[in-house]
Amino acid sequence: MEYRKLGKTNEQISVLGFGASPLGNVFDVCEEKVGVNTVHYAIDHGVNFFDVSPFYGITLAETRLGKALVGKRKDIFLATKCGRYDLRVFDFSTKRIMASIDESLRRLKTDYVDLFQLHDIEFVTKEQILNEAMPAIEKIKAAGKTRFIGISGLPVRYLAEIARQVELDTILSWAHYNLLQDEINNDLVPLSKEKNFGLMNAAPLMQRVLSDAPLPEWHNAPKEMLAIQPALLEICKKYGVRLSDVAMRYAMDHPHITTTIVGMNSMSNIQQNVASLDFKIPPEILDELNTVIAPVKNLMWYEGKPENNIPRP
Repeated sequence: MEYRKLGKTNEQISVLGFGASPLGNVFDVCEEKVGVNTVHYAIDHGVNFFDVSPFYGITLAETRLGKALVGKRKDIFLATKCGRYDLRVFDFSTKRIMASIDESLRRLKTDYVDLFQLHDIEFVTKEQILNEAMPAIEKIKAAGKTRFIGISGLPVRYLAEIARQVELDTILSWAHYNLLQDEINNDLVPLSKEKNFGLMNAAPLMQRVLSDAPLPEWHNAPKEMLAIQPALLEICKKYGVRLSDVAMRYAMDHPHITTTIVGMNSMSNIQQNVASLDFKIPPEILDELNTVIAPVKNLMWYEGKPENNIPRP
């Protein structure tokens, strides 16, 4: 396992991060015992970053992760979130955030988390994030219930805009650095160097597009992007490699991203992802993949309030 320093903290974080949302039956049903064994395997193989949220499985993922971490809490860096509680339920009020941390601590069976994040900040107004939600998580940090604070969301330019106005320990960006997307490099990477916050990347498989798994019906990506999956799989088949391995290794190779978070809930998931740490991308394959990807590179869907989705220059 490779570890990288998380921004201005002194924490060394595994380049492979454990996304715990699938523990909450978010994508398919996960048996609790299987989920617990997956967490234990990850820890035993050097994964020390675990990311969860009360939104995932509507508290089920936090509950299961808490059970899995009994006796192992000191071995890992634990991150959870607040503000998003269901598909369309957002509450970034001071009262809700202050209650949320205590609820999460009970489910996670701990008296503190290492990182507490505002979850998907693009769904509420900028004013509430800056004037209410940020002061609330700063109070929680001062109270010792979290060691570090951060934000997460989809629109990278909006994340950068908020980060320019507040002091953060981390930013979690999802779906903006993988074989299909590299917009994280335009604003967030240089800003992370300037302000020295830890930069984290999620969804390296672009919600299954960059894998051999069937595409979910709920996928929001443009149809043109979804349509290239068979061609990518065919190229990888020619080289005798798995598309997911190429995608994972490609994402983890970014030198300025601390950890790449991927959802896991089975032994096959974690074993394959751990194996990708030793995977070497065949030199010629990226040229072929990029030829197919080029027409849809950086096509993206939008979520949240329209005013928070700052258009590309």
